[in-house]
Amino acid sequence: MKRTVTTSTQPDLFQTPPARQTVGIYWSSTRALLLAAAGAAIGFNNFWQFPALLGEHGGGAFLMVYLGFLALIGLPLLSAELMLGRLGRASPAGSLRHLAGLTRSDPHWAVVGGMGILAGFFIFAYLSVIAGWTVAYMLRALVGAFSGLTADGIGSQFAQLVKDPEKQLFWHTLFVAATMLVAARGLRAGLESAVRLAVPLLLVLLLALLIYAAIAGQFGRALAQLFVPDFTRLGATGVLNAMTHALFTLGLGTGVMMMYGAYAPPQTPLPRVTLRIAALDTLTALVAAVIIFAVLYAGGVEPVAGTALVFQALPLAFDHIPFGGLAGTVFFLLLTLVAWVSALAFVEPALVWLGERFQMTRSRAVLVCGFGAWALGVVVILSFNAWAFSFKFFSVVKKFGMFDALQILTAHLLLPVGAILLSLFAGWVVRPAASREALGLRTPCTYDVWLWAVRVVIPALLVIVTVSLSDLFA
Repeated sequence: MKRTVTTSTQPDLFQTPPARQTVGIYWSSTRALLLAAAGAAIGFNNFWQFPALLGEHGGGAFLMVYLGFLALIGLPLLSAELMLGRLGRASPAGSLRHLAGLTRSDPHWAVVGGMGILAGFFIFAYLSVIAGWTVAYMLRALVGAFSGLTADGIGSQFAQLVKDPEKQLFWHTLFVAATMLVAARGLRAGLESAVRLAVPLLLVLLLALLIYAAIAGQFGRALAQLFVPDFTRLGATGVLNAMTHALFTLGLGTGVMMMYGAYAPPQTPLPRVTLRIAALDTLTALVAAVIIFAVLYAGGVEPVAGTALVFQALPLAFDHIPFGGLAGTVFFLLLTLVAWVSALAFVEPALVWLGERFQMTRSRAVLVCGFGAWALGVVVILSFNAWAFSFKFFSVVKKFGMFDALQILTAHLLLPVGAILLSLFAGWVVRPAASREALGLRTPCTYDVWLWAVRVVIPALLVIVTVSLSDLFA
């Protein structure tokens, strides 16, 4: 049979991937992609880490440095991940394997996608445990369980919850089930329908809490603390924290944005979507910081970070200001929605990969992934009591065994290393003609800035983050 050869001006990377790898459905609109990606980016860090960093490292000084790193790292890498997903049209591992094959590169690049899938799965497992705490605290705030308690009393309540594996198991199981029931319905009927409801609702709740903080909290003091620049408090640690948060705040390196990009319709304006995702994430973090500091100052409670802020300082502060029980209930409802939307995002790449690798149906992949995450979450729960063990990490003693180990594995290895390798892949392996077309950057200057950012600037900065992590734990 005579072979017919056709020619095309399009680059090879726009060839359709093999049918067994190609995701079979798109987001219904660009707005759906924006809501899903922004919801994934708005995570717990915006509530229990970013406000403390902003307050500790000079307010506006830290903010300016952070926004600079967000432009240098976050925006180019976010657009790169969305672009890789759009070109590959598969799970993160499947997309990188396919794109490497089209460019005749090493197929082991797929391991980088696998690292992101694994990181997202681990985060989902321990996030579901923490999310269970937020559900429990939402109900406690609703019934006035924190009313009249001292700081020691609220601290004792949290300690009792963390050391009670049966209660934690109930809330953890409930959260995993709520996540996987939605995930089982697929992209349009499940994930997209959920984010269309949950993300606008959490933004409305955030606005309501901002109005409440302006009326009942010390709003002016919070604004002064968070936005007046004080470069004397920034320091090298503040710069490093700003750089690190610019990577972690957008969910980069977890495979989520690649997966969401794989569902993007062909004409989606990726640069515009990227800017809007980053803008929503940053605005949410800033509003959350103002709310938290205004409430803490009004309640006479000193700002702290992490779980101590969310589960001890804030319940105490809410109890000392008018209508604090209702506001606290709304706050923990907001956190629950944030966790739920993030969980749906983190689990999606693993579900698609299971379908690709083992030809599982969506329902069976949900059962396998859900049970695996639930079981790992049980290990995390036991890390706070029966299975607790201590170890040192950069001279800091970690007391919660597998919980701390999983956090270190994801935040200090899989995410930064995966982000470095993804950046190199997007810049050096993907052909410039293909990435330019997929990104929709028609201006040569704009594209060249993006290209050399992902080729050189981002890998260099993330190497600094990775090798300097010890400075954050000294």
